[in-house]
Amino acid sequence: MKTISDMVKESLPAEPRISFRKQDIEKKLAFPAGRFTSPGFLLALLMGLILTVGFYLLIPFVPQDNIIAMFTMRGAIPYLIVFLGFWSICIIFIKYCKIKVQEESLTIDIMPADDPGFIITPASVQQVLKKIHTEVEDPKEFILSRRINIALVNLKNIGNISDVDKILSTQADHDEAMVDSSYTALRGFIWAIPVLGFIGTVLGLSGALGSFGSVLSNANEMEQLRGALQNVTAGLSTAFETTLEGLIAALTVHMLMIAVQRREEKFLDECKDYCQKYIVSKLRLDSVG
Repeated sequence: MKTISDMVKESLPAEPRISFRKQDIEKKLAFPAGRFTSPGFLLALLMGLILTVGFYLLIPFVPQDNIIAMFTMRGAIPYLIVFLGFWSICIIFIKYCKIKVQEESLTIDIMPADDPGFIITPASVQQVLKKIHTEVEDPKEFILSRRINIALVNLKNIGNISDVDKILSTQADHDEAMVDSSYTALRGFIWAIPVLGFIGTVLGLSGALGSFGSVLSNANEMEQLRGALQNVTAGLSTAFETTLEGLIAALTVHMLMIAVQRREEKFLDECKDYCQKYIVSKLRLDSVG
């Protein structure tokens, strides 16, 4: 016996308008793709490495020697900060691209064009599912179409409209939790980047204070002491540069993340509105016992 999904797939067009396989940035570049708006690991890492190498290839051409020294003469910490910063930015960029692809599902028109008074019943649900599969290559790859599909595929087993609304609300909560978990790595990087800066500062202070001790034990004259102390204080000033780098990088990543997160939250809200407008308000289940 054929299921509703089987009957829907038999009459699908060759080229649906929306395709995760063809539009998702990771899929297009043949990298493992994260689910929905979650970036995969490999592409973001590779892009971060490329940007870091490019940054250090270009930085010798900066006219200010002190800026070059900040990134190239302070040990390994600045290299790690730059790499984590670029890696984070790449994650955000990929996530932004994936959100744009998911937003395409909001343009799906599941109502028949020739019937403005169309309502969704257990008898007409196949028509709605067919329309979704006509426009979306694989509805399970999109948050909105998957949510609708879950609610409608088993419509005959649902007793009333409130049950459908509950299913959609439950799925919405699940999607929000899943989306929130996709920011875990970014939040970790935002915490780790300034910590690396503080570590660099502690190492710099340790070295400067060690030099100060040797100055006091070896200096015999005031002029010799003054010159040595100038070198120590210069070392103290450069010790704080890694903290500055870490704070700037973390702030930049955090602001970009907030911007993308707000867009994603807006998309999830629009998914709720879409389901309410085109699913819940169109349901008629009076005949279901």
